[in-house]
Amino acid sequence: MATNDNKFQAIIAHAKEYGFVFQSSEIYDGLSAVYDYGPWGSELKKNIRDYWWKSMTQLHENIVGVDAAIFMHPTTWKASGHVDNFSDPMIDNKDSKKRYRVDHLIEAHADTLPKEEGEALLDAMTQLEAAGDFAGLKKLIDDNKIKCIVSGTSNWTDIRQFNLMFKTEFGAVASTSEEDNIVYLRPETAQGIFVNFLNVQKTARMKIPFGIAQTGKAFRNEIVARQFIFRMREFEQMEMQFFVRPGTEGEWYQYWKEDRLKWHLSLGIPQDKFRYHDHVKLAHYAKEACDIEFEFPIGFKEVEGIHSRSDYDLSQHQLYSKKKLQYYDNDIDPATGKPFGNYVPYVIETSIGLDRMFLLILSNAYEEETLTKEDGSTDSRTVLRIPPKIAPVKLAVLPLVKKDGLPEIARNIMNDCRDEFYCFYEEKDAIGKRYRRMDAIGTPFCITVDHQTKEDGTVTIRYRDTMKQERLPADKVKELVKDRIR
Repeated sequence: MATNDNKFQAIIAHAKEYGFVFQSSEIYDGLSAVYDYGPWGSELKKNIRDYWWKSMTQLHENIVGVDAAIFMHPTTWKASGHVDNFSDPMIDNKDSKKRYRVDHLIEAHADTLPKEEGEALLDAMTQLEAAGDFAGLKKLIDDNKIKCIVSGTSNWTDIRQFNLMFKTEFGAVASTSEEDNIVYLRPETAQGIFVNFLNVQKTARMKIPFGIAQTGKAFRNEIVARQFIFRMREFEQMEMQFFVRPGTEGEWYQYWKEDRLKWHLSLGIPQDKFRYHDHVKLAHYAKEACDIEFEFPIGFKEVEGIHSRSDYDLSQHQLYSKKKLQYYDNDIDPATGKPFGNYVPYVIETSIGLDRMFLLILSNAYEEETLTKEDGSTDSRTVLRIPPKIAPVKLAVLPLVKKDGLPEIARNIMNDCRDEFYCFYEEKDAIGKRYRRMDAIGTPFCITVDHQTKEDGTVTIRYRDTMKQERLPADKVKELVKDRIR
């Protein structure tokens, strides 16, 4: 299946060179599938998180937030099904001893095939996964002569399940049983919402339908973590669980399916870069589920999931905790003329990977341009067309020279703006080189303070996307940028 691997590799290189993403513990040769976010990466990541949080909590009067702990009582994960069911089919190569997740192994091979053959292979895999047919999946791997990337052989073991949760010990007190001190690093953030359902509902005085939003780290012991930050062992989620009256879950599922796509499009990303993928194989608790997929350089991949989870989660926690997790609905049921009464709410979930959203923004924004000058010669630039509202740096303030009082004027302008948005000051190198550096980190606006500024109080503003320049009064800069980043 066709991919643009060269562009993907260029994005990875650019992310490191310009301070977006670094390999974790790089000076010790790194830690596989774990990454650190640099100066501009951490700022971009924060901006994406804030944009999501605002859209969920500030702009919805019936959604509030929580920040649950990473460590949770281990029974939480027994109730949720993660202890028994949070596993993936794995296969080992007997020669290299390298372990692969079966779907990742087959997907990687499909990417090397012509489009129709690759799609046929993935369709066959999906049907076998839905049937839980491990023998069929093994035969599919053997029939397609899929090889290990290390040994180059097709000498595979049988397929078996492997749990993805990280275990750790809790506390320093000796225990008669080793299991007594075992806790898990959470593999998802949703359970912190479910166990706090009644706490939030009562203290925030929420009435169904209502939602609880959360962002935070999650951890999965991925055996084959690949494709840069697309699949990592430590990652961040942005999730919202929306609690609804049983019987209304279908309409709310459609609502959130459409609303979440609108959120992605609100960042100015073309609609044809997105598609829905409805799940054929549903989780045991799900009534409906779909993914919003984005066309990365490596093909269409999942960015966000929308799931109709029924009442499974709250019912399971109610069962295991022996605490009632019900809601009393005093609205009148038109069928009976009486209040709906007590019930365990159904849940619609929206779950988006912050790191994947970060990669989506970089993938959509990255562009290498060839420019034609007035004399007919050519030049080039690498630009990140990051939406201004989430760009790491909103405004670069650049004095033309490091003398004649221009730096002082420039810093005054920056000091006037920096309480409203992130500004960057630089006076080293020719102005053209500074423009290129700002293009490379996605800064949408640059202003240059020059000698004319001293005469009439105007500055030159340069727009990243068009490279157009114009003069405007220095005291109008803040309002212009504020208006453009809303």
